[in-house]
Amino acid sequence: MKLVVVSAGLTQPSSTRLLADRLATAVAAHADVTPRVVELRELAVDIANNLVTGFPAPALDDALKAVVEADGLVVATPIFTASYSGLFKSFFDLADNEALTGKPVLIAATGGTARHSLALEHAMRPMFAYLHAVVVPTAVYAATEDWAGKDLAQRIDRAAGELADLMVRGPAPAKEEFVPFADLLGKKN
Repeated sequence: MKLVVVSAGLTQPSSTRLLADRLATAVAAHADVTPRVVELRELAVDIANNLVTGFPAPALDDALKAVVEADGLVVATPIFTASYSGLFKSFFDLADNEALTGKPVLIAATGGTARHSLALEHAMRPMFAYLHAVVVPTAVYAATEDWAGKDLAQRIDRAAGELADLMVRGPAPAKEEFVPFADLLGKKN
């Protein structure tokens, strides 16, 4: 199975990339995946040019195709001003609105303080819900102080297991449409 890891870290080395790599390794421990990393830092100029011209450079086009063809995604961004980075958002703005429909996604972020952890729930999860992706229940946020503790490793393993499970089994089937009880009896209101 193809696992694509999208990292929006801006520095090198990057704590965002470190978190993304740890998540990919954990997913690989749960399922037979072939990970590919898409480093947005390297595509920043191509992303900006595509937003202006509407035409992707070959490297950007290849990265977007990899995301669309993936069996699952790990996406990681630094948190700036209580939300995902502009580079992260711009990359996913280039994807077709239906391209991620039903795709399992593990969302992750890094930041200097734990106060920004809710950005995962208030910014990232809604963005991927809009794109019709299936976001795993456990999101992983790593603040500076988290790197030394055991709790981060446990959250990484739990989230990776959830993603691997979705990749192997697929999302749950859609529930049947609700039919009012009166309609079942043949009565009309």
